[in-house]
Amino acid sequence: MEFADINTMTLLDYPNKVACVLYTQGCNFRCPFCHNGLTLVKGVDEYVPFEEIISFLKKRQGILDGVVISGGEPTLMRDLKEKIRAIKELGYLVKLDTNGTNPEVMLDLINEGLIDYVAMDFKNSINKYEMTAGATIKEEKILKSVEILKSGVIDYEFRTTLIKEFHTGLDIISMGKTLKGAKRLYLQQFKVSDGVINKNLHPVDEDSAKEFVDILKEYIDEVELRGY
Repeated sequence: MEFADINTMTLLDYPNKVACVLYTQGCNFRCPFCHNGLTLVKGVDEYVPFEEIISFLKKRQGILDGVVISGGEPTLMRDLKEKIRAIKELGYLVKLDTNGTNPEVMLDLINEGLIDYVAMDFKNSINKYEMTAGATIKEEKILKSVEILKSGVIDYEFRTTLIKEFHTGLDIISMGKTLKGAKRLYLQQFKVSDGVINKNLHPVDEDSAKEFVDILKEYIDEVELRGY
């Protein structure tokens, strides 16, 4: 399977690194607020041949520090391990963006030394997870991914996009209890874009978001707003 698209340079997607982003197509979630919802999640007609990506990465050695594998949901890519191995052979750090539904794939990549950083989207309190993800979930898979990351086997972050219609103070408390002991969580501002599935959703206002930060700091070491 080929990558759907590439962002050739970013200073935002890999903490403290200059990176590019490779996007996989297809996702097992249908989050109504996903900014890639109408393209990468449902699939695209055009691809970037992996040979072109490798050629690009060879030319950027010494300029880029890392490669972000995002999506869609990257762990659905059947030959993900082989592609990451080819990227690692060029000396790049690799960050994986994931929704946490395939903990076995993530752990295998960690154990093989193929990824250096994980950003896992943690959508909401467990009782509202399916509504927020727009799909049926296996709760035990999500929680297993959380525990793998909390164990400290790799550097990581959790991140939550705040939606006025989905997140209440009670949800935030529940999330804090689930993520208790985690290293870091970013609360992201929702922004409507052309690719969003449901354009009738709204962001949580900044004052409320700051209150959520205060709540979560009782459970998580580092909690910050992103995009506010």
